This record gives sequence, C-alpha cells and structure tokens, in this order.
Amino acid sequence: MAAREFFGLLAMCAVCTIYIVCAGCTHPWLIDTPPQILTPYYPNPVFVQARDPVILWENLVDVVDNYFEIASESPVRDLGGVATEGGLETRPKIGATLLEPWHRDSADRYSRLEATLQTIRRRAEIRVSPRDGGYWISVQVFKELEDLAMPSGAAASSATFRNDSSLNRVESPIGEAETHAGWIPLGRDTALEQRIVEEIGGRFGVVVPTASAGPTPSQAGQ
Repeated sequence: MAAREFFGLLAMCAVCTIYIVCAGCTHPWLIDTPPQILTPYYPNPVFVQARDPVILWENLVDVVDNYFEIASESPVRDLGGVATEGGLETRPKIGATLLEPWHRDSADRYSRLEATLQTIRRRAEIRVSPRDGGYWISVQVFKELEDLAMPSGAAASSATFRNDSSLNRVESPIGEAETHAGWIPLGRDTALEQRIVEEIGGRFGVVVPTASAGPTPSQAGQ
C-alpha cells in the first residue's frame, strides 16, 4: 500500500471515530435505541386526501425528487370521473456519506457511516392507488451493496484471484447494461421510507394514527 493511500485511510478512520464519539455523547439513542421508537410512526402505505390528482402528483414528484432522480413515472389521471392508478420509479443512487450532508438519501447516522465505509446504493418505487375517497401511497426503498470481484484497492493483480465461473457470452453488445448486475440486495430501507412517507403526509396534513387505526398494507391493495 502506498504512503498516500495509507494516510488517506488513516484520516478517514480518524474522522469516522470522532464522528461516532461526538454523536454518541450528544445522542445516546444512536447506539442504544432505534430512531423509530422516538419518532411518530407513519403507516406505509399512507392515506392522503386530495381533490385534484394533478396537485397530488406534483407534490409527490417534488418530495421524491429531494432524494432520488426519477427514471420513469405514470401519473394518476382522472378519466371521466374515474381516477387511475399511478406510480414512479427512481434511478439507483449511491448512498450519501458522512462527508455529504447535503444529500438526504441516508436517513440516519448509521446509514451515513455504512455508506462511508462501503458502497451502498438505493432506489425507490412509489405506487398510488385511488380508494376510499382519497389515495393510498406506498413507498418502497430498496437497498443494495456493491459486489466486487476483487478489492478495488488491492495491490495484487487480478490474475491472483481465481474465477471459476462459466464463460459469459454477450449476445448483443449494443444496448443498455444491466442495472442490478454487480449488486447484492440488502432488503428495504425502512428508515428512509419513513422519512419520505412523513414528508408526503405532511404536504396533505396527515395526522399520525394510533396503532389500531387504519388498514394494513395488504388491505390497502399493495
């Protein structure tokens, strides 16, 4: 390892250590208690009331755009008094690190520390279903870990690492590459889902219900 890489790694470890110590002293819940216990829980999907589907969709896009870049969208439409279902999907985004506080896709301190030490990315899928005089909005954020064939900073050559997999033939070299190739699914990021749902609900004055109120996600037609 070169001296420059060594001192760079040493500086990063020092920054992370100072951050953890300071954050742990000021916010003990960072280690002891999950943030969901200390904050109101918004149901997912969340029910909102909006008369104009255009205003609903504009607010939804505005909220999601604060976290991700939108890849595709199918807005809710009013066709002869009947509202259609809508949805949008975002492009994968590399997780924000401790040195990128202006990005909001890392919902808590643990997520930022994790993204600092290894490559994490997220993508979101939003579904809007008109029902019960309003709209059920479902937010799903998927988290993935980069899967490398060898360490990116390794000094050894690639020939040192064995690769016994079968030969991969490229039938059509022209076209878009696979979006999820080289990434390991880590499940859903519920902390970020809660933040997005809370912001959407706040746009339409949603009050946090009790644990016994409201239908379950399966009842909402997810």
